[in-house]
Amino acid sequence: MRVLHVAAEIFPLVKTGGLADVLGALPQALIGQGADVRLLLPGLPAIADAVLHQKTVCEIGPLFGAGRVTLRLGQMPYSDVPAYVVDAPYLYRRAGSPYQDGTGAEWADNLQRFALLGWVGAHLAAGELDAGWLPDVMHAHDWHAGMACAFMAAHPPTQAASVFTVHNLAYQGLFPSGDFPLLGLPSRFMAASALEYHQQLSFMKAGLKFAGRVTTVSPTYAREMATHEFGFGLDGVIRGRGGDVSGVLNGVDGEVWDPAKDTALAARYSAAQLSRKSLCKAALQAELGLATNPAALLFGVVSRLTSQKGLDLVLAALPALLRGDAQLALQGTGDPALEAAFVAAAKAHPAQVAVRIGYDEVFAHRLIGGADVILVPSRFEPCGLTQLYGLRYGTVPLVRRVGGLADTVVDATDDALATDHATGFTFDAATPAALEGAMQRAATLFKRTDPWQQLMLRGMAQDFSWSGAARQYMALYNAILPRDKG
Repeated sequence: MRVLHVAAEIFPLVKTGGLADVLGALPQALIGQGADVRLLLPGLPAIADAVLHQKTVCEIGPLFGAGRVTLRLGQMPYSDVPAYVVDAPYLYRRAGSPYQDGTGAEWADNLQRFALLGWVGAHLAAGELDAGWLPDVMHAHDWHAGMACAFMAAHPPTQAASVFTVHNLAYQGLFPSGDFPLLGLPSRFMAASALEYHQQLSFMKAGLKFAGRVTTVSPTYAREMATHEFGFGLDGVIRGRGGDVSGVLNGVDGEVWDPAKDTALAARYSAAQLSRKSLCKAALQAELGLATNPAALLFGVVSRLTSQKGLDLVLAALPALLRGDAQLALQGTGDPALEAAFVAAAKAHPAQVAVRIGYDEVFAHRLIGGADVILVPSRFEPCGLTQLYGLRYGTVPLVRRVGGLADTVVDATDDALATDHATGFTFDAATPAALEGAMQRAATLFKRTDPWQQLMLRGMAQDFSWSGAARQYMALYNAILPRDKG
């Protein structure tokens, strides 16, 4: 089974969210299941400069505004996964994020940049760029790779099956309809039944309409996407795909996230040495200037600071948190108003609130390892990885019951605690009062040492490794292959 994964990010080279973590781990898990896997990545500086042993596969020539496009094949520096790199300096060799410049503005040529990625993916799937390796399945991830599915549909001889995974439906890759000629597709693709979306082009819709199968990153989110509340205007398209849409829960890379081996922590610990976690808490409190108080319930947040992530709810719940001796440690970046509000709270209450604006992967490990509770109060959450990291580290998740959060956290009701099934705290309404209620339940249970430790241990016992997801994807790939290949 030969599988080509097409994506714009991969941990640890380029990361803006959970997509990168998935691409860093899933291909290796699929290889563990016997698949022959390769990656296709854009030649962003952090990728093009890091992929090892690159050799030219072919010169593609001028395309999508790039005067030179070269396809190279190398090896990921932190794994044995082969990776194609689309070397197009004019489109990819620039400072800033993969999608925005240093001021936060979208790159004006993002249509061309990610159309090129999709075009190369489709032509690799057709066997036209590398005669030595022909994939059975082309697996595209999020809107950045969605055009691979459309280009495959415009290229009938392609024998490879296609899968498109939605990591976050809120980001859709929308462009002016007047730019359609830049794609080089037949005019029929500029229809409401294809790429047209409210007089714009949608790369997300390209994947949803033209992939053989559509997946997303949790079973609950697969159902939610088909509703008006969570569908972001594409729920009708998703409902139209019917049984072609399914959810496969993301996993956790156990080599990266393991408190027993994590060198970022002040003290490594395991379920058998759970008392050592208190050393991580004390070290985190000291590092952040919080009161060094083991009895203070320490809430942690590692997140983009956006309304989607429910961080405005956390801000509104702060007065209730501050009335007790609870503490908040937050790392994140995003909405300037939210950033400023959290910074102001930290200045006003330095013994209880600490804030770091920005993202530091190593510090994220220390924060998750040192906190008692990890907060994920999202308004919607396709899967969420932070709560999975929390479970693995014995840091109890407190989450809103949506998407993958609903699939991975069992609320600490009396019955769930009595039967030893509880792993965290959940709430339903996206309101400060509902969040405050869940935080109060956590604070009450935290004072009872034995049930709290039981909650931590049950969470640490959960198996969210990538092997389970890899098996489900292998079954999906086999199901959509032609019978002579399956």
